[in-house]
Amino acid sequence: MDFDWTVPLVAAPMAGGASTPELVAAVNGAGALGFLAAGYRDVDGMLRQLRAARESTSRPIGMNLFVPGPPAAPGAVDGYRERLLPEARRWGVELPAVIPPDRDGWDAKLEALLREPVEWLSYTFGLPEAAEAAAVRAAGIRQLGTVTSPEEARAASALGLDALVVQGPDAGGHRATHRAEDVPGTLPLPELLAAVRAVTDLPLIAAGGLGDGAAIAAALDAGAAGAQLGTAYLRTDESGASAAHRRALLAFDATAVTRAFTGRPARGLRNAFVERHEGHAPAAYPEVHHLTQPLRAAAGCREDLDAMHLWAGTAHRLARAGGAADVTRALWRETGRA
Repeated sequence: MDFDWTVPLVAAPMAGGASTPELVAAVNGAGALGFLAAGYRDVDGMLRQLRAARESTSRPIGMNLFVPGPPAAPGAVDGYRERLLPEARRWGVELPAVIPPDRDGWDAKLEALLREPVEWLSYTFGLPEAAEAAAVRAAGIRQLGTVTSPEEARAASALGLDALVVQGPDAGGHRATHRAEDVPGTLPLPELLAAVRAVTDLPLIAAGGLGDGAAIAAALDAGAAGAQLGTAYLRTDESGASAAHRRALLAFDATAVTRAFTGRPARGLRNAFVERHEGHAPAAYPEVHHLTQPLRAAAGCREDLDAMHLWAGTAHRLARAGGAADVTRALWRETGRA
């Protein structure tokens, strides 16, 4: 598999604003592969980002889509909404009482990318239908499935995808389990890579907790063709992460995997909101995501680090400031393979 890179690193797609066209262009300029994130954007916003990236780099570009799952059962978030009402009163916001179904614009985004293809399309939270994957393949787009277990890897391989991102337990942000209700595994990344390799011959890209050259080298030694990094780029000049999020990466020590903000397991900095509500949120995504949106927006506006959702992997304190191209080159030099 030709990944069209000279440096086998991938800037992970980070939904919510952290991934930017500027970040993609900078990483691509260093010989690696940058991804944009379509999650939480509408079709027009996704295409604007793609076109902006095209203007800044002639190298391959990746785009990530969230695969929609079934809606939560009626009333699934009612109890959690009651629990969060004191938070809403404190912030002076209203929590939605009715949350309509939301597929994150899956159909429209897929159709748009078939008309305006990217070089790489990756999937998070599941896999496309066979007919959808076939259409993407026919458009000349190479496909990456994100997996967290051998079982998910086996399903992705059967679909005829081109490569897999193997997400280990130390990853920041959402765990990419294919079902919202699944409890993410804790198998260390090198062992997970071996377990996935036992069920597929597809090229593997390691992800999760890779904050320095030594961790990247260990993943490559474990059989990965490349390494995907997200948190490592949050403090770079081109990142879209907020100033508060950048500060928090150095201010906090501990992370936790929690459903408290979105209803899906996600690793973030362990702050007061997580401490108060961990274990109480239902496995209902994206319903909990929409329920907490007013709280998260208010906390972000006031830069309240104890109430914001601050996604970060376990190696968050290793995240570096500076240009993303320089960070990419430095990380690759540190592997001893440059």
